[in-house]
Amino acid sequence: MFVARLLAARALQAVAAALCVGCFSFLLMQLLPGDVAFRVAASRYSADLMSMQLADAVRGTLGLDRPWPLRLLDWLRQVAALDFGRSLVSNRPVLVEVGEQLGRSLALAGLALAMTVALALPVGILAGLSPGGWFDRLSLGVATLCRTVPTYALCIVATAIFAVRLGWFPSAGFSGWSSLVLPAAVLSLGMAAVTSRVMRDSLARTERTAYFRYGRQKGLPEWLVVWRHGLRNALIPVVAVLGQQTMVLIEGVVVVETLFAFPGIGQAIVRAVFSSDVPMIQGTALALGLIFVVVNTMVDLVCLWLDPRARSAR
Repeated sequence: MFVARLLAARALQAVAAALCVGCFSFLLMQLLPGDVAFRVAASRYSADLMSMQLADAVRGTLGLDRPWPLRLLDWLRQVAALDFGRSLVSNRPVLVEVGEQLGRSLALAGLALAMTVALALPVGILAGLSPGGWFDRLSLGVATLCRTVPTYALCIVATAIFAVRLGWFPSAGFSGWSSLVLPAAVLSLGMAAVTSRVMRDSLARTERTAYFRYGRQKGLPEWLVVWRHGLRNALIPVVAVLGQQTMVLIEGVVVVETLFAFPGIGQAIVRAVFSSDVPMIQGTALALGLIFVVVNTMVDLVCLWLDPRARSAR
């Protein structure tokens, strides 16, 4: 019953987020200086061919000469019919454009998240079982280094070593799963640095509890004590942090996608803003807002599964 109420509340939150994000994106684009029709025409055609006559033709064709409240109402009616319009630059359906670019970014984010979990959880568990030991201090130093090095510097170093010198992975573009490895590895380093320390602190607190000490007094092997009595409770804050980092990851891939020339949602947003492609901006912002709601819902459900006491407390 509680899960059903949670899902219903998240569905209402998704509708509210869609309306707020779409309207806010539209209004922000209206505040930008310059002629929207001129920028759209410059993106559609060559800048050398630009003229006011061409801009006027684009303005009349796309209806940009209509008052902006009417255009916003038209967009809301289209969204209610699950029609997100067409890109002003490519004239392709926004849903198709966003689906292609967001799909690649989600694949990149998913691989980066898998690398983060595979790296951070073992390191965090080993450090949490011996707080203050040599491995704990070493992992803290490495995590601090990975977190403080700028992302663009990691991109340059990774490309120079693994793409240019060793030739193991493509240096730019998207030509299959091999193109995801380098950008995903760069993204996962900073996330793993934070997640490993959260895992370490959470397990160190769990290790001091009575039920964890009781598992050791029963004579169980150490790995079984950690698995049965420590890991499930220690993972609750880790899941919450991973959910927050996933949203930051999806929304913050602009630098990595630009340096690796990766055709994802980050580059799509940049191109849409520069060309004043309002439907694309609204579509990408709407997709990111809905993903935020979905990720939060998944985090809540996983935390409830890990700790059923929270379900009875509510």
